[in-house]
Amino acid sequence: MALQSLLIIICILLLLLALGVPIAYSIGISALVAILQTIDLDISVVTAAQRTFVGMSSFSLTAIPFFILAGNLMNQGGIAKRLVDFVNAILGRLPGSLLVTNVGANALFGAISGSASATAAAVGNMVSEGEEELGYDRGLCAAANAASAPSGLLIPPSNALITYSLVSGGTSVAALFIAGYIPGIIWAVCCMIVAVIIAKKKGYVGAKGNFSFKTLGIATLRAIPALSLILVVIGGIVLGVFTATEGSAIAVAYALILSLIYRNLTWESFVGILVDSAKISGMIVFLIGVSNILSWVMAFTQIPQAIAAGLLGITSNKYVLLLIMNLILLIAGTFMDVTPAILIFTPLFLPIAQSFGMSPVHFGLMLTYNLCIGNITPPVGNTLFVAIKVGRTSLAKVMPYMLMFYAAILFGLLLVTYIPAVSLALPQGAGLLK
Repeated sequence: MALQSLLIIICILLLLLALGVPIAYSIGISALVAILQTIDLDISVVTAAQRTFVGMSSFSLTAIPFFILAGNLMNQGGIAKRLVDFVNAILGRLPGSLLVTNVGANALFGAISGSASATAAAVGNMVSEGEEELGYDRGLCAAANAASAPSGLLIPPSNALITYSLVSGGTSVAALFIAGYIPGIIWAVCCMIVAVIIAKKKGYVGAKGNFSFKTLGIATLRAIPALSLILVVIGGIVLGVFTATEGSAIAVAYALILSLIYRNLTWESFVGILVDSAKISGMIVFLIGVSNILSWVMAFTQIPQAIAAGLLGITSNKYVLLLIMNLILLIAGTFMDVTPAILIFTPLFLPIAQSFGMSPVHFGLMLTYNLCIGNITPPVGNTLFVAIKVGRTSLAKVMPYMLMFYAAILFGLLLVTYIPAVSLALPQGAGLLK
Protein backbone atom coordinates (compact mmCIF):
# COMPACT_ATOMS: atom_id res chain seq x y z
CA MET A 1 0.00 0.00 0.00
CA ALA A 2 2.85 2.39 0.83
CA LEU A 3 4.51 2.05 -2.57
CA GLN A 4 1.21 2.43 -4.41
CA SER A 5 0.32 5.54 -2.39
CA LEU A 6 3.74 7.05 -3.02
CA LEU A 7 3.47 6.50 -6.77
CA ILE A 8 -0.01 8.06 -6.82
CA ILE A 9 1.22 11.11 -4.91
CA ILE A 10 4.29 11.60 -7.12
CA CYS A 11 2.48 11.09 -10.43
CA ILE A 12 -0.49 13.34 -9.62
CA LEU A 13 1.72 15.99 -8.03
CA LEU A 14 4.02 16.16 -11.06
CA LEU A 15 1.06 16.19 -13.46
CA LEU A 16 -0.69 19.02 -11.64
CA LEU A 17 2.52 21.05 -11.39
CA ALA A 18 3.14 20.56 -15.10
CA LEU A 19 -0.39 21.85 -15.77
CA GLY A 20 0.36 24.98 -13.75
CA VAL A 21 -1.81 24.16 -10.73
CA PRO A 22 -0.60 26.04 -7.61
CA ILE A 23 1.66 23.95 -5.39
CA ALA A 24 -0.71 24.03 -2.39
CA TYR A 25 -3.64 22.63 -4.39
CA SER A 26 -1.35 20.10 -6.06
CA ILE A 27 -0.16 18.77 -2.72
CA GLY A 28 -3.66 18.58 -1.25
CA ILE A 29 -5.24 16.88 -4.28
CA SER A 30 -2.45 14.32 -4.69
CA ALA A 31 -2.62 13.41 -0.99
CA LEU A 32 -6.42 13.16 -1.07
CA VAL A 33 -6.41 10.86 -4.11
CA ALA A 34 -3.76 8.65 -2.51
CA ILE A 35 -5.82 8.09 0.63
CA LEU A 36 -9.01 7.29 -1.32
CA GLN A 37 -7.72 3.79 -1.96
CA THR A 38 -8.15 2.94 1.74
CA ILE A 39 -10.73 5.43 3.10
CA ASP A 40 -14.14 6.44 1.72
CA LEU A 41 -14.50 9.83 0.03
CA ASP A 42 -16.72 11.44 2.68
CA ILE A 43 -14.38 10.48 5.49
CA SER A 44 -11.31 11.47 3.47
CA VAL A 45 -12.62 14.96 2.71
CA VAL A 46 -13.59 15.63 6.33
CA THR A 47 -10.23 14.33 7.57
CA ALA A 48 -8.37 16.46 5.03
CA ALA A 49 -10.24 19.57 6.18
CA GLN A 50 -9.45 18.77 9.81
CA ARG A 51 -5.76 18.21 9.08
CA THR A 52 -5.56 21.49 7.16
CA PHE A 53 -7.09 23.39 10.07
CA VAL A 54 -4.78 21.68 12.57
CA GLY A 55 -1.77 22.48 10.37
CA MET A 56 -2.64 26.18 10.28
CA SER A 57 -3.63 26.55 13.94
CA SER A 58 -0.14 26.26 15.45
CA PHE A 59 0.75 29.35 17.47
CA SER A 60 4.36 29.07 16.25
CA LEU A 61 3.15 29.85 12.73
CA THR A 62 2.50 33.43 13.81
CA ALA A 63 6.24 34.04 13.63
CA ILE A 64 6.28 33.63 9.84
CA PRO A 65 3.93 36.54 8.94
CA PHE A 66 5.70 38.80 11.43
CA PHE A 67 9.18 38.01 10.09
CA ILE A 68 7.93 38.50 6.53
CA LEU A 69 6.50 41.90 7.49
CA ALA A 70 9.73 42.85 9.29
CA GLY A 71 11.77 41.86 6.24
CA ASN A 72 9.57 43.88 3.88
CA LEU A 73 9.81 46.91 6.14
CA MET A 74 13.60 46.62 6.15
CA ASN A 75 13.62 46.28 2.36
CA GLN A 76 11.95 49.69 2.09
CA GLY A 77 13.84 51.26 4.98
CA GLY A 78 17.13 52.19 3.30
CA ILE A 79 19.00 49.35 4.97
CA ALA A 80 20.79 47.89 1.94
CA LYS A 81 22.96 50.96 1.26
CA ARG A 82 24.22 51.07 4.84
CA LEU A 83 25.10 47.39 4.82
CA VAL A 84 26.90 47.70 1.48
CA ASP A 85 29.00 50.58 2.84
CA PHE A 86 29.76 48.61 6.01
CA VAL A 87 30.94 45.50 4.15
CA ASN A 88 32.90 47.58 1.64
CA ALA A 89 34.74 49.31 4.48
CA ILE A 90 35.90 45.89 5.72
CA LEU A 91 36.52 44.00 2.48
CA GLY A 92 37.04 46.77 -0.04
CA ARG A 93 40.80 46.19 -0.35
CA LEU A 94 40.41 42.64 -1.67
CA PRO A 95 40.71 41.95 -5.43
CA GLY A 96 37.35 42.48 -7.07
CA SER A 97 36.28 44.59 -4.09
CA LEU A 98 32.74 45.24 -5.31
CA LEU A 99 32.16 41.56 -6.05
CA VAL A 100 33.25 40.63 -2.54
CA THR A 101 31.22 43.49 -1.08
CA ASN A 102 28.18 42.24 -3.00
CA VAL A 103 28.62 38.78 -1.48
CA GLY A 104 29.06 40.03 2.09
CA ALA A 105 26.18 42.49 1.88
CA ASN A 106 23.93 39.76 0.46
CA ALA A 107 24.61 37.56 3.49
CA LEU A 108 23.75 40.36 5.92
CA PHE A 109 20.79 41.80 4.05
CA GLY A 110 19.41 38.34 3.22
CA ALA A 111 19.32 37.49 6.91
CA ILE A 112 17.36 40.68 7.59
CA SER A 113 15.01 40.60 4.58
CA GLY A 114 14.37 36.84 4.56
CA SER A 115 14.18 36.80 0.76
CA ALA A 116 16.97 35.79 -1.62
CA SER A 117 15.28 37.46 -4.59
CA ALA A 118 14.73 40.74 -2.72
CA THR A 119 18.36 40.63 -1.60
CA ALA A 120 19.66 40.10 -5.13
CA ALA A 121 17.53 43.00 -6.35
CA ALA A 122 18.33 45.46 -3.54
CA VAL A 123 22.05 44.85 -3.08
CA GLY A 124 22.62 44.17 -6.79
CA ASN A 125 21.19 47.57 -7.67
CA MET A 126 23.40 49.23 -5.05
CA VAL A 127 26.69 47.88 -6.43
CA SER A 128 25.89 47.62 -10.15
CA GLU A 129 26.73 51.24 -10.98
CA GLY A 130 30.17 51.00 -9.37
CA GLU A 131 30.85 47.69 -11.09
CA GLU A 132 30.08 49.21 -14.48
CA GLU A 133 32.35 52.19 -13.79
CA LEU A 134 35.23 49.83 -13.00
CA GLY A 135 34.61 47.75 -16.11
CA TYR A 136 33.56 44.54 -14.38
CA ASP A 137 32.13 41.75 -16.53
CA ARG A 138 28.33 41.94 -16.24
CA GLY A 139 27.95 38.17 -16.36
CA LEU A 140 30.40 37.77 -13.48
CA CYS A 141 28.66 40.48 -11.42
CA ALA A 142 25.26 38.87 -11.90
CA ALA A 143 26.69 35.44 -11.04
CA ALA A 144 28.31 36.68 -7.80
CA ASN A 145 25.09 38.47 -6.85
CA ALA A 146 22.87 35.45 -7.55
CA ALA A 147 25.17 32.83 -6.02
CA SER A 148 25.52 34.64 -2.69
CA ALA A 149 21.95 35.91 -2.22
CA PRO A 150 20.53 32.66 -0.70
CA SER A 151 23.25 32.55 1.99
CA GLY A 152 21.19 34.92 4.12
CA LEU A 153 18.29 32.44 4.21
CA LEU A 154 20.39 30.22 6.50
CA ILE A 155 21.32 33.06 8.84
CA PRO A 156 18.56 33.81 11.38
CA PRO A 157 15.86 34.88 11.53
CA SER A 158 14.97 32.31 8.87
CA ASN A 159 11.41 31.46 7.81
CA ALA A 160 12.67 28.26 6.19
CA LEU A 161 14.03 27.03 9.52
CA ILE A 162 10.77 27.95 11.29
CA THR A 163 8.87 25.90 8.70
CA TYR A 164 11.24 22.98 9.20
CA SER A 165 10.77 23.22 12.99
CA LEU A 166 7.01 22.87 12.58
CA VAL A 167 7.03 19.99 10.09
CA SER A 168 9.78 18.08 11.93
CA GLY A 169 7.68 17.83 15.06
CA GLY A 170 8.91 20.78 17.09
CA THR A 171 12.68 20.91 16.67
CA SER A 172 13.93 23.86 18.75
CA VAL A 173 13.73 27.08 16.72
CA ALA A 174 16.41 28.64 18.91
CA ALA A 175 18.78 25.73 18.23
CA LEU A 176 18.07 25.88 14.49
CA PHE A 177 18.64 29.64 14.42
CA ILE A 178 22.00 29.43 16.16
CA ALA A 179 22.97 26.43 14.04
CA GLY A 180 22.35 28.41 10.84
CA TYR A 181 25.18 30.90 11.34
CA ILE A 182 28.14 28.72 10.35
CA PRO A 183 26.48 27.11 7.27
CA GLY A 184 25.37 30.57 6.11
CA ILE A 185 28.87 31.97 6.60
CA ILE A 186 30.38 28.97 4.80
CA TRP A 187 28.12 29.64 1.80
CA ALA A 188 29.15 33.31 1.71
CA VAL A 189 32.87 32.57 2.17
CA CYS A 190 32.79 29.99 -0.63
CA CYS A 191 31.33 32.65 -2.94
CA MET A 192 33.91 35.20 -1.81
CA ILE A 193 36.78 32.83 -2.56
CA VAL A 194 35.48 32.20 -6.08
CA ALA A 195 34.95 35.93 -6.63
CA VAL A 196 38.50 36.76 -5.51
CA ILE A 197 40.04 34.02 -7.68
CA ILE A 198 38.17 35.17 -10.79
CA ALA A 199 38.89 38.83 -9.99
CA LYS A 200 42.63 38.12 -9.81
CA LYS A 201 42.54 36.35 -13.17
CA LYS A 202 40.72 39.30 -14.73
CA GLY A 203 42.94 41.87 -13.06
CA TYR A 204 40.23 43.51 -10.95
CA VAL A 205 41.97 45.27 -8.08
CA GLY A 206 40.64 46.36 -4.73
CA ALA A 207 39.75 49.88 -3.66
CA LYS A 208 42.64 52.34 -3.78
CA GLY A 209 44.23 53.75 -0.65
CA ASN A 210 45.01 52.31 2.75
CA PHE A 211 42.56 50.77 5.16
CA SER A 212 40.82 53.53 7.11
CA PHE A 213 39.53 52.98 10.63
CA LYS A 214 37.67 56.28 10.35
CA THR A 215 35.74 55.08 7.28
CA LEU A 216 35.04 51.76 8.98
CA GLY A 217 33.86 53.52 12.13
CA ILE A 218 31.42 55.74 10.23
CA ALA A 219 30.12 52.81 8.18
CA THR A 220 29.74 50.71 11.33
CA LEU A 221 27.78 53.42 13.14
CA ARG A 222 25.43 53.70 10.16
CA ALA A 223 24.98 49.91 9.97
CA ILE A 224 24.64 49.17 13.69
CA PRO A 225 20.88 49.90 13.87
CA ALA A 226 20.19 47.37 11.10
CA LEU A 227 22.60 44.76 12.44
CA SER A 228 21.14 45.20 15.92
CA LEU A 229 17.87 43.71 14.71
CA ILE A 230 19.58 40.33 14.35
CA LEU A 231 21.31 40.66 17.70
CA VAL A 232 18.20 41.73 19.58
CA VAL A 233 15.87 39.12 18.11
CA ILE A 234 18.24 36.14 18.10
CA GLY A 235 19.83 37.10 21.41
CA GLY A 236 16.43 37.32 23.07
CA ILE A 237 15.32 33.96 21.68
CA VAL A 238 18.54 32.15 22.66
CA LEU A 239 18.64 33.68 26.15
CA GLY A 240 15.00 32.74 26.72
CA VAL A 241 13.82 36.33 27.12
CA PHE A 242 11.09 35.70 24.55
CA THR A 243 9.96 33.00 22.13
CA ALA A 244 10.51 33.01 18.38
CA THR A 245 6.94 34.24 17.88
CA GLU A 246 7.37 37.09 20.36
CA GLY A 247 10.74 37.86 18.78
CA SER A 248 9.11 38.19 15.37
CA ALA A 249 6.68 40.80 16.72
CA ILE A 250 9.58 42.70 18.27
CA ALA A 251 11.35 42.55 14.89
CA VAL A 252 8.34 44.24 13.26
CA ALA A 253 8.27 47.01 15.84
CA TYR A 254 12.02 47.52 15.52
CA ALA A 255 11.93 47.57 11.71
CA LEU A 256 9.01 50.02 11.69
CA ILE A 257 10.76 52.41 14.09
CA LEU A 258 13.98 52.17 12.09
CA SER A 259 12.17 52.86 8.80
CA LEU A 260 10.51 55.93 10.30
CA ILE A 261 13.83 57.20 11.66
CA TYR A 262 15.44 56.80 8.24
CA ARG A 263 12.40 58.57 6.69
CA ASN A 264 12.17 56.08 3.85
CA LEU A 265 8.63 54.93 4.64
CA THR A 266 5.47 56.68 3.44
CA TRP A 267 1.86 55.84 4.24
CA GLU A 268 1.32 54.54 0.69
CA SER A 269 4.39 52.32 0.81
CA PHE A 270 3.43 51.08 4.29
CA VAL A 271 -0.02 50.00 3.06
CA GLY A 272 1.61 48.29 0.09
CA ILE A 273 4.00 46.45 2.43
CA LEU A 274 1.11 45.26 4.60
CA VAL A 275 -0.82 43.96 1.59
CA ASP A 276 2.23 42.25 0.10
CA SER A 277 3.17 40.68 3.43
CA ALA A 278 -0.39 39.43 3.92
CA LYS A 279 -0.43 37.81 0.48
CA ILE A 280 2.91 36.04 1.01
CA SER A 281 1.97 34.99 4.55
CA GLY A 282 -1.41 33.63 3.48
CA MET A 283 0.22 31.60 0.73
CA ILE A 284 2.85 30.10 3.06
CA VAL A 285 0.46 29.38 5.95
CA PHE A 286 -2.10 27.76 3.63
CA LEU A 287 0.68 25.71 2.08
CA ILE A 288 1.76 24.51 5.52
CA GLY A 289 -1.82 23.65 6.40
CA VAL A 290 -2.40 21.66 3.23
CA SER A 291 0.94 19.88 3.59
CA ASN A 292 -0.35 18.56 6.90
CA ILE A 293 -2.73 16.40 4.84
CA LEU A 294 0.25 14.97 2.99
CA SER A 295 2.10 14.31 6.25
CA TRP A 296 -0.92 12.50 7.66
CA VAL A 297 -1.36 10.41 4.51
CA MET A 298 2.32 9.45 4.58
CA ALA A 299 2.10 8.43 8.22
CA PHE A 300 -1.16 6.50 7.69
CA THR A 301 0.15 4.57 4.69
CA GLN A 302 3.64 4.18 6.22
CA ILE A 303 5.42 5.74 3.24
CA PRO A 304 8.45 6.98 5.27
CA GLN A 305 9.00 3.48 6.64
CA ALA A 306 8.82 2.02 3.14
CA ILE A 307 11.30 4.57 1.78
CA ALA A 308 13.63 3.98 4.72
CA ALA A 309 13.49 0.22 4.14
CA GLY A 310 14.14 0.73 0.43
CA LEU A 311 17.16 2.97 0.94
CA LEU A 312 18.55 0.82 3.72
CA GLY A 313 18.09 -2.15 1.38
CA ILE A 314 20.46 -0.45 -1.05
CA THR A 315 23.08 0.34 1.57
CA SER A 316 23.43 0.71 5.32
CA ASN A 317 26.31 3.15 4.98
CA LYS A 318 25.06 6.47 6.37
CA TYR A 319 27.46 8.47 4.23
CA VAL A 320 26.10 6.93 1.06
CA LEU A 321 22.54 7.42 2.26
CA LEU A 322 23.21 11.10 2.91
CA LEU A 323 24.70 11.42 -0.56
CA ILE A 324 21.59 9.81 -2.11
CA MET A 325 19.29 12.12 -0.15
CA ASN A 326 21.31 15.16 -1.19
CA LEU A 327 21.15 14.18 -4.86
CA ILE A 328 17.37 13.75 -4.67
CA LEU A 329 17.00 17.12 -2.91
CA LEU A 330 19.24 18.88 -5.43
CA ILE A 331 17.13 17.57 -8.31
CA ALA A 332 13.86 18.47 -6.56
CA GLY A 333 15.18 21.94 -5.74
CA THR A 334 15.64 22.78 -9.41
CA PHE A 335 11.86 22.93 -9.92
CA MET A 336 10.47 23.44 -6.40
CA ASP A 337 10.63 26.37 -3.96
CA VAL A 338 12.25 25.93 -0.56
CA THR A 339 9.11 25.95 1.60
CA PRO A 340 7.07 23.27 -0.23
CA ALA A 341 10.18 21.14 -0.62
CA ILE A 342 10.81 21.27 3.13
CA LEU A 343 7.18 20.30 3.75
CA ILE A 344 7.39 17.34 1.38
CA PHE A 345 10.84 15.91 2.06
CA THR A 346 11.17 16.38 5.82
CA PRO A 347 8.69 13.61 6.73
CA LEU A 348 10.27 11.40 4.06
CA PHE A 349 13.94 11.73 4.95
CA LEU A 350 14.09 12.81 8.61
CA PRO A 351 13.13 9.35 9.96
CA ILE A 352 15.91 7.82 7.85
CA ALA A 353 18.44 10.35 9.12
CA GLN A 354 17.37 9.75 12.72
CA SER A 355 17.65 6.00 12.23
CA PHE A 356 21.44 6.31 12.05
CA GLY A 357 21.67 8.90 14.83
CA MET A 358 21.63 12.19 12.89
CA SER A 359 20.41 15.14 14.92
CA PRO A 360 17.19 16.79 13.65
CA VAL A 361 19.02 20.14 13.86
CA HIS A 362 21.90 18.86 11.71
CA PHE A 363 19.47 17.36 9.19
CA GLY A 364 17.45 20.58 9.09
CA LEU A 365 20.49 22.67 8.18
CA MET A 366 21.59 20.15 5.55
CA LEU A 367 18.09 20.10 4.07
CA THR A 368 17.71 23.89 4.04
CA TYR A 369 21.20 24.52 2.64
CA ASN A 370 20.56 22.00 -0.12
CA LEU A 371 17.16 23.36 -1.11
CA CYS A 372 18.38 26.97 -1.09
CA ILE A 373 20.61 26.01 -4.01
CA GLY A 374 17.41 25.63 -6.02
CA ASN A 375 16.98 29.42 -5.81
CA ILE A 376 19.89 29.81 -8.22
CA THR A 377 19.45 26.83 -10.55
CA PRO A 378 17.33 26.75 -13.73
CA PRO A 379 14.55 26.16 -14.67
CA VAL A 380 12.89 27.76 -11.60
CA GLY A 381 15.80 29.65 -10.01
CA ASN A 382 13.95 32.88 -9.26
CA THR A 383 16.93 34.51 -7.57
CA LEU A 384 19.18 33.70 -10.54
CA PHE A 385 16.80 35.37 -12.98
CA VAL A 386 16.36 38.41 -10.72
CA ALA A 387 20.14 38.85 -10.62
CA ILE A 388 20.33 38.52 -14.40
CA LYS A 389 17.65 41.18 -14.81
CA VAL A 390 19.33 43.52 -12.32
CA GLY A 391 22.69 42.97 -14.00
CA ARG A 392 21.22 43.59 -17.46
CA THR A 393 22.84 40.49 -18.91
CA SER A 394 21.79 37.03 -20.16
CA LEU A 395 21.72 33.47 -18.84
CA ALA A 396 24.29 32.41 -21.44
CA LYS A 397 26.81 34.95 -20.15
CA VAL A 398 26.15 34.17 -16.49
CA MET A 399 26.21 30.35 -16.49
CA PRO A 400 29.96 29.86 -17.16
CA TYR A 401 30.68 31.79 -13.96
CA MET A 402 27.80 30.15 -12.09
CA LEU A 403 29.38 26.74 -12.65
CA MET A 404 32.37 27.82 -10.55
CA PHE A 405 30.10 29.20 -7.84
CA TYR A 406 28.03 25.99 -7.90
CA ALA A 407 31.17 23.93 -7.30
CA ALA A 408 32.14 26.03 -4.28
CA ILE A 409 28.60 26.01 -2.83
CA LEU A 410 28.37 22.23 -3.25
CA PHE A 411 31.67 21.89 -1.42
CA GLY A 412 30.04 23.84 1.40
CA LEU A 413 27.09 21.42 1.28
CA LEU A 414 29.47 18.50 1.77
CA LEU A 415 30.95 20.23 4.82
CA VAL A 416 27.50 20.82 6.29
CA THR A 417 26.42 17.25 5.51
CA TYR A 418 29.41 15.26 6.71
CA ILE A 419 30.80 17.40 9.55
CA PRO A 420 28.09 17.59 12.26
CA ALA A 421 30.03 20.21 14.24
CA VAL A 422 29.43 22.73 11.44
CA SER A 423 25.75 22.78 12.42
CA LEU A 424 25.86 21.61 16.03
CA ALA A 425 28.87 23.33 17.61
CA LEU A 426 27.14 26.67 18.25
CA PRO A 427 23.82 25.34 19.64
CA GLN A 428 25.72 22.85 21.81
CA GLY A 429 28.01 25.62 23.06
CA ALA A 430 24.94 27.73 23.85
CA GLY A 431 23.45 24.87 25.86
CA LEU A 432 20.54 24.38 23.45
CA LEU A 433 21.57 20.82 22.56
CA LYS A 434 23.19 18.03 24.50
